[in-house]
Parts: sequence; C-alpha cells; structure tokens
Amino acid sequence: MNLTFEKILSDLKNKKYAPIYFFMGEEPYFIDELTDYIEKNILSESERDFNLSVLYGKESDVQTILSEAKRFPLMAERTVVIVKEAQMLEKIEEIEPYLDHFLPTTILVFCYKYKNIDKRKSFSKKLDKNHVLFESKKIYSDKIPAWISDFLKNKGYKIEPKASILLSEFLGNELTKIVNALEKLFILLPLGTTINSKHIEENIGISKDFNVFELNNAIGGKEVFRAYQIVNYFASNPRSNPFVLTITSLFSFFVKVLLFHSSSDKSNAGLASAIGVNPFFLKDYHTAAKNYTPRKCVENIALIREFDMRSKGVGNVSATEGELLKELVYKLMH
Repeated sequence: MNLTFEKILSDLKNKKYAPIYFFMGEEPYFIDELTDYIEKNILSESERDFNLSVLYGKESDVQTILSEAKRFPLMAERTVVIVKEAQMLEKIEEIEPYLDHFLPTTILVFCYKYKNIDKRKSFSKKLDKNHVLFESKKIYSDKIPAWISDFLKNKGYKIEPKASILLSEFLGNELTKIVNALEKLFILLPLGTTINSKHIEENIGISKDFNVFELNNAIGGKEVFRAYQIVNYFASNPRSNPFVLTITSLFSFFVKVLLFHSSSDKSNAGLASAIGVNPFFLKDYHTAAKNYTPRKCVENIALIREFDMRSKGVGNVSATEGELLKELVYKLMH
C-alpha cells in the first residue's frame, strides 16, 4: 500500500490505529512527525507511565523489543512501543514472526531513518501487505517552495512566492530546518499573516537583498554592480553564505535557463512546468534567456563545475572561496 504521510496522520487523528508501523526513508521530518504524534496522543498522560516504552536500536535487541510488544496494557486499552534509531538494530528481520502473530492491544512503531529495508524480502512484503509501511522520501529542491506554501496554509499563514524561494535557497531541502525557521515566525506573527521577505530578514536572519536568489537575478540580468555587491557581501560573511550553497544555486539557475531555451511549449504554464518554478518568476528567466544563449549556459555550467573542483583544492593553491566566487561571477557574465 502506498500510504502517504497525510493519510497516516489523518487515520491516527481519527483513532484508526494499525498494530505495527514501520517508518523508513531519507527524510527524517515525516518520520519524526508521525512518531511524535503516536508518542504524545494515543495514550493519556497517566497511561504513558506504565504503557509507553521508547527503545533505541543501538541499545536494544529483537528479544527485548518483542518482550515489550507482547506485554499486556495496564489500566489502559493499549501498549505503545516505539523503537527509535531502528536502523541501528541488529537482525531486525527476526521481528518477522511477530508480524503474523502480533498482540492486538500493542502498537509497535519502528523509526528506520536515512535508509530503507529491502523491499524484495518477505519481511518488507508482510509489512506492506498487513501493516503500515511508509517510505519517507526527500523532496526535490525545486518542490520545496510549494511545500513551504502548503505547510504554511495548513498552519493558517500565507507566504509570498519570493519569500518561499528565499527560504528554500538558503535552507535547502532539509524540512526540519525549514520548519524550525518557520516556527520562529509563528511565535512573532499573528495567524493569517502573509509572510514576506522582510519578515524573513528581520526574524530568521536571511538578508532580503544579499542572498543567492538575488545573486542569480543580478547575474541573469547582467547587473554587474549589483552582482559584485552581493558577492562582496558573501565574501565578508562566509559562514552565513557557504560557497557550496552559492555554487549549487548558480548551477541550478543556469540549468533552468537552458531548460527554458529548450522547452517546446513557450506558454507561461509550459515554461513554468519545464523549468520547475512558480510562474511568478518567469520574467527573471525571460531576462536571463535573452542575456545568455544556450551555448553560454552550457559554458557557464562547465565553469561552475570547474570552480566547484577548485574550491575543493583541485588546481587551486591559495585562492580563498571569496576570491574564487568573485572570479567565477566575472566569467559567468563575460
């Protein structure tokens, strides 16, 4: 069963419980959210003292987990057993007999982060057929702005497209980091607020004028003075503006400009779909496409790869990351 995060959470909130949950995958955020809900909401506060067991894979073993899972509840309807860091548990597949002969009053949860179990094996197939097996997948970077918008909508907020791009460019696709940043805003801004770049600058510490998003636009528009203002700011604040994030953003930008050129559908909807951006930002790519031919985009992508290697010490003796970035930006625009 291809159960989604939303479906599992909805079932939990409606008290539709499964006897065994196995949460696995590269994205820890969804695993943590589901696990936290189970830990805090299925049992009442008084029931947790005797009926909630939280174990850790590195410190536990299969027999201990089974022993806890087969324990009957005390003054409650259910026992909840949560195995965190289950990816560290040795011989986890020895749990398999319990999948067929589970205790109905126990809810057993496995948090198997950053990797997946082998889906070809019977252990995985039984989990998928008879219980809840959920794969928590990483969200691609180009989908993060839309995810931020949806997340905020569910919380009673809105966000301007530019602000969501700013957050995604600065924080990447680590959902936990993004949510932590947004939760700061929830404390400071009233429900119903439309979050903008100024809110982010004042409360999260991301400059609305000196960031990778603005650098991309300055380079795309061949605004030399503005591009160097931003680059000089980055060079003076390397900890807040890591070279690796800047160069990754530049690489993505020129790949999108190249996709813009090659798209057969030149409608706004077609172009937005082809390059994976909100239609609000198409004007920036129209400008960049006028300034950079497909051949120059390819050359720039190769340049970015070269400077990425130089930042790692290949063919570079003494240039700092700030110096490399200044040289790179010059060559990208000339």
